[in-house]
Amino acid sequence: MKKIEILGLGAGDLEQLPLGVYKKLIQSEHVYLRTKEHPVVTELVKEGFTYTSFDSIYEKHDQFEEVYQEITATLLNLAKTNTVIYAVPGHPLVAERAVQLLLEQGPKEGAEIIIGGGQSFIDALFQSLKIDPIDGFQLLDGTALSSNQLQVEQHMIISQVYDQFVASNVKLTLMERLPDEYEVFIVTAAGSRQEKIEKLPLYELDRNVGINNLTSVYVPPVQDEEILFKTFAKFRGIIAELRGPNGCPWDKEQTHESLKKYLIEESYEVIEAIDEGDLDHLIEELGDVLLQVLLHAQIGEDEGYFSIDDVIEGISAKMVRRHPHVFGSVKAENSQEVLQNWQEIKKQEKGEQPESLLSGVSKSVPNLIRAYELQKKAAKVGFDWQEITPALEKVKEELQEFENELNGGEEQLELAKKEFGDLLFAFVNVARFLDIHPEEALFETNEKFIRRFQYIEEKVKESGKTFEEYNLDELDRFWDEAKAKGL
Repeated sequence: MKKIEILGLGAGDLEQLPLGVYKKLIQSEHVYLRTKEHPVVTELVKEGFTYTSFDSIYEKHDQFEEVYQEITATLLNLAKTNTVIYAVPGHPLVAERAVQLLLEQGPKEGAEIIIGGGQSFIDALFQSLKIDPIDGFQLLDGTALSSNQLQVEQHMIISQVYDQFVASNVKLTLMERLPDEYEVFIVTAAGSRQEKIEKLPLYELDRNVGINNLTSVYVPPVQDEEILFKTFAKFRGIIAELRGPNGCPWDKEQTHESLKKYLIEESYEVIEAIDEGDLDHLIEELGDVLLQVLLHAQIGEDEGYFSIDDVIEGISAKMVRRHPHVFGSVKAENSQEVLQNWQEIKKQEKGEQPESLLSGVSKSVPNLIRAYELQKKAAKVGFDWQEITPALEKVKEELQEFENELNGGEEQLELAKKEFGDLLFAFVNVARFLDIHPEEALFETNEKFIRRFQYIEEKVKESGKTFEEYNLDELDRFWDEAKAKGL
């Protein structure tokens, strides 16, 4: 049977190499190395060790995955005729992507993959840095690092920092979560006589010219609370403490029902920040909405019904289900097809049809938005005019009926109220035809009214008079001035 035996060169010097691995390396006619850049190799060569290294493959490719794929393919091809001895730095099962590929692809090619010993560089790092992994640690790949992997409360060891390019990417990724001046350690050849440990601020990480194949970066756990404020876990802990036994009396009293009004208010303030184009304000208001979500989730957890984990799980699963054109094989050429897929999947998820097509429109939303959504629902099944002209005629009809009811007594005023509602509903229909969202349009008009009325207030104040000393025509002239100024 084809066979590939993988040995670990350990983390340091020849004296630290297990006896069995040493004998196997020396007695083998030929050994293939992932890299010759290792302290043990130089010493083995003095004892007659012969090898072929794959260092040249690194120079051929821009992506590390391509390097590992070629190494794997080469070894599997060599194994067709002879047993192959392949040696890697450290331990074969720690931070060795090509080994994982061999374990995955070897059996498919009829090749037996045998893992030999070797001291992991992690052990040497723990010893050199004098850290205890019981506190929690992460081992991360510097060639494929992303900020959402980082658990900054734990010891972080970032391996495979081969060169300054990788170091630069690692630096930029860490800077997304840590201050530029945060102290990190560059550790090279840990556990060997060539060991070098250098402490430096994060912003200087990629300026070290001594970075090579044996380099790792150590990031100590964050102790500063202000840095931890960027983490979701810290925020979740703050909310739990606010509602805990020694927390805030107000927060502990809140229920899902008592918080409803705050969620509505905060949502509108997010919209206001968007309309203002103020990103700092938007960040603040999105935080306030997130606070409401976490408070509701903490109430659910306190009562034993659900937690924020259930909320996140539910929405994550929904997003994957409803985006088969991203996470599956379904094709969607444009946003319209995306929406059609979304509605079809949503219908399948809900199972039985609701009593009415309109039942999905919430009573809690402002009624201008509710009218808009009700009309959209009805339009989907064909209950809609095909052009805008009849919609405009309907507005004129409702306006006439409203005017007719204004000329009567108290009883007719109640009818006028109903006709006014009909008039608004008809106007919403026109807005929908023109792809104008009525809530946004009315918001802009409100803001315009505020700007122009504030101009009138300024003019009245400048005059030294009171509003009561002006008649409507005079105030109207101020309004026209504001309008002419583009307010």
